[in-house]
Amino acid sequence: MKIPTITRFAPSPTGHLHLGHAHAALFAWREAHDRGGHFLLRIEDIDRDRCRPEFERDLLADLSWLGEELEGFGWEQPVRRQSDCLDDYAQALARLEEMGLLYPCFCTRAHIRAEVEQAVAAPHGPDGPLYPGLCRGMAPEERAARREGGESYALRLDMAKAVKLAMEMEAGRDGPLEWRDVVKGIVVAQPRIHGDVVLARKDVATSYHLAVTLDDHTQGVNLVTRGEDLFSATHVHRLLQALLGLDVPDYHHHGLITGPDDRRLAKRDKAATLHGLRKSNITPAEVRKMAGF
Repeated sequence: MKIPTITRFAPSPTGHLHLGHAHAALFAWREAHDRGGHFLLRIEDIDRDRCRPEFERDLLADLSWLGEELEGFGWEQPVRRQSDCLDDYAQALARLEEMGLLYPCFCTRAHIRAEVEQAVAAPHGPDGPLYPGLCRGMAPEERAARREGGESYALRLDMAKAVKLAMEMEAGRDGPLEWRDVVKGIVVAQPRIHGDVVLARKDVATSYHLAVTLDDHTQGVNLVTRGEDLFSATHVHRLLQALLGLDVPDYHHHGLITGPDDRRLAKRDKAATLHGLRKSNITPAEVRKMAGF
């Protein structure tokens, strides 16, 4: 029996949606719709300092408006909200900690930056200089005392240990960890390029890496569509899938909508929003065309 294609669009209610979001939403919907599959909506609202109920309300209205007169447009219910799933992330973190793969990092950004600047040739990853592992070798007793003392910390994945264990856990596989990308074909996972990534913080229950990987598995997403700027993150997600025994979906990293300066659209740059366009005389069909559809 053919398995239906399941895609998702997962915005964060930290501001209004722009044309880049419209492109991502329409791309994911079309991939599912054209295959007779299912299109899901997920609200990634873990950032309690920046997420606002009014932004969530507006994004739902903006998406509905975007799909007006577009046959079959819509998403299935219920909508998954990450803030309702904190226990899922806590259980995953507990499993990784029991496996000896997490350690608390008490370094401030300034401390890390100073250490990197002093290094003769600090290794770099997709997002800049890699964390130099300052807290990785801290004694368990000191770690426990500092956590109990109320210090701020991040929970980092010991990448070297994690990769080694993942390969052992998937020993029955013929070859390295890999995933299928619709554009690039079979891609060998290289999570080491990210160094010891942060999976949670003392005051933030999870990171993007952990939450999105668990959410896609839980929702049965088997085709992850997202911007090509997130391609490198998939290396980490494939590692987490191996460690936690999660399903491995296919991926399609699509192109980005850019502004006049050829930079990708971003909320922080005050890109034109769907909310603003909806309040003008422009039609949803015109906006879809602006978004590449």
